[in-house]
Amino acid sequence: MQKITPIFDNTEIAFALKSDSELERAYFLFKMMSVEPLVRIGGAVTNFALKVHLPIEGLIRYTVFDHFCGGINETDCLPVINSMHEKGVSSVLDFSVEAKESEKEFDHARDVILNILEFCKEIKAIPIAVFKPSGFGRFHLYEKLSKGAGLTEKEQAEWNKVVDRFDAVCKKAKAYNVAVLIDAEESWFQNAADALVTAMMKKYNTEKAVVFNTLQMYRHDRMDFLKNEHEKAKTEGYFLGYKLVRGAYMEKERDRAEAKGYESPICKNKIATDENFNAGLHYMLDHLDSMSIFAGTHNESSSYLLMDLMEKKGLKPTDSRIWFGQLYGMSDHISFNLADKGYNVAKYVPFGPVKDVMPYLIRRAEENTSVAGQTGRELALITKEKKRRKT
Repeated sequence: MQKITPIFDNTEIAFALKSDSELERAYFLFKMMSVEPLVRIGGAVTNFALKVHLPIEGLIRYTVFDHFCGGINETDCLPVINSMHEKGVSSVLDFSVEAKESEKEFDHARDVILNILEFCKEIKAIPIAVFKPSGFGRFHLYEKLSKGAGLTEKEQAEWNKVVDRFDAVCKKAKAYNVAVLIDAEESWFQNAADALVTAMMKKYNTEKAVVFNTLQMYRHDRMDFLKNEHEKAKTEGYFLGYKLVRGAYMEKERDRAEAKGYESPICKNKIATDENFNAGLHYMLDHLDSMSIFAGTHNESSSYLLMDLMEKKGLKPTDSRIWFGQLYGMSDHISFNLADKGYNVAKYVPFGPVKDVMPYLIRRAEENTSVAGQTGRELALITKEKKRRKT
């Protein structure tokens, strides 16, 4: 379909940073993730073991944690960050602690992100920051506002603190000339998050995109949302930044829609999702004068499509308005081969205490299991590289 020369089968480049033992560990982990019942049982058992304080953190740390996470804190991640940057791959430090509820925890998350921005300012290998809306405030507030429900006086005061946390991060990002990606949430929380991120874009994206929202393109309404936001931005004179992803909560979204009797926001099938994602790429590349894109994808076809569109429009691989992104521990064949050709590439590098990061790790395992072909592709490439090293 594309005229771009295939590059993603080069396993020597893809796994150049992995030792033989790390390659074996990767093979073992993806082999385990290829068995769906094992993933579900393993996740439940791991959660239980951590809750009752069984001594398994060391085992987790040196297996699944070290494969998918950079470390337990920012400094701990530096060896991973530096080694990837030597191969042209940048890092997005992702504080992957989830499901917190207290003001103290939300303030701590804000402070961690502000500290990461200090890293971004000083370390060329970390050009982008990221946070989740739910890291800065309670789900309940986002859900009420997303439904159009009014807040109590106490809740409004609480929400004002959420807004202040967003603003503190976006203000520093603008001052340091660092992009900040704001991740997406479940659909019933997302309207409030969208409105808040748009307000931050209007305030801080005055010369270029600094603040980026996230569009989960497995939602069939996101193309209309993108076009409407574009019209608003053109009218009011600010730039748009969007991270395009397929999405992370498909089963939860469909189950909730069925349970509550409303139309699922998710596309009917994978083909429709792929078409929606690729339509987003086309639209954003057609309007690159007023927006920037972070293409968060593990899909080879979509990656080739973006490369092809850039070539047809005469855009250099190094164009600062276009980034490719993948998760640490996954799709190295995409990340490192793109970087080898000079494209802007960044890996999401999750970090945090082992126990606190487990919900993230379990979700990663479940997603790998549920995405058709993902685990099989990883295994095939790892197997190919193991054979190459033996010859």
